[in-house]
Amino acid sequence: MENLQILGAIVAAYLIGSLSFAVLVSRLMGLDDPRNYGSGNPGATNVLRSGNKKAAALTLLLDALKGVVPVAIAAELRSHLGWEEGTVALVGLAAFLGHLWPVFFRFQGGKGVATAAGVLLAFNPMLGAATLVSWLMVAYFFRYSSLAAMVAAAFAPYYHALIWGGSPATLAIAVMSLLLIWRHEANIRKLLAGTETKIGQKS
Repeated sequence: MENLQILGAIVAAYLIGSLSFAVLVSRLMGLDDPRNYGSGNPGATNVLRSGNKKAAALTLLLDALKGVVPVAIAAELRSHLGWEEGTVALVGLAAFLGHLWPVFFRFQGGKGVATAAGVLLAFNPMLGAATLVSWLMVAYFFRYSSLAAMVAAAFAPYYHALIWGGSPATLAIAVMSLLLIWRHEANIRKLLAGTETKIGQKS
């Protein structure tokens, strides 16, 4: 019975993560599909390239909540059902994977930055804050969202391991970080070529 409950929580987290809010918000607000312009990535940064800041902010918030809500619910259930910490970590990872490969959108998802941030905040608010500060610092000085995301992702598992000690959550964070950086492969090439779009720049 417990295994079925855990499996159900993981599947539910993946399905929540599969909601591509960049596409849904753009449709509701009468904007072009973000998969058809800019980087083609269904995420808040690309929605911002449409020039609609409200749509981008709403996408960012909802994508982050996709990570926060499943982990917060799993953490609450853990206290009642006696789940291991690893179960909560798997739920967070499942939500992140849902964003990358959403079942509702032909498995063509975003890069997972906002959803990963939501997962980190739910794992540990201080960890989320430390990672966010890393993103803000790089973004402020270099104006590249992709570079900021990759640097913050690279530091996240080290923050968790060094400050809060290693745990199953550390492994989940490391997997998310590696996948997030891998999803930025095209951005890495553009950064090296000097053609990467800066924050706020329209496509």
